[in-house]
Amino acid sequence: MASCCGVFHQGLAKAQTAEQLMRSRYSAYALGEIAYLMATHPEPQTSLQQRRRELRASSRQVRWIALEILAVERGGIEDCQGTVQFAAHCIASGQRRCLEETSLFERRDGQLSGDWLYIRAL
Repeated sequence: MASCCGVFHQGLAKAQTAEQLMRSRYSAYALGEIAYLMATHPEPQTSLQQRRRELRASSRQVRWIALEILAVERGGIEDCQGTVQFAAHCIASGQRRCLEETSLFERRDGQLSGDWLYIRAL
């Protein structure tokens, strides 16, 4: 995970597609890359301190073990919006679990030159 997504986490490269951002965010959860998770998901209604605290707690309680991309709609290099449907497998409270979600991604400011951001689950 760190070898493929580390360049994104370190700010050395930007995700070119919604799917790349999804994969890099999954690995950020697995590796505890809190700053990256915050930078790629704007949440103005929640304070930075609270978000950081919640993400740290989550990263200590959950061990992410596998990601399956189930479907991708738009979200390519020439798009400003796209969705990624995925199944993220983890171990939480000693039990295997699976989070299935369809996520909405958009480029910052709706511009092709903008960075991809996770917006919300659909």
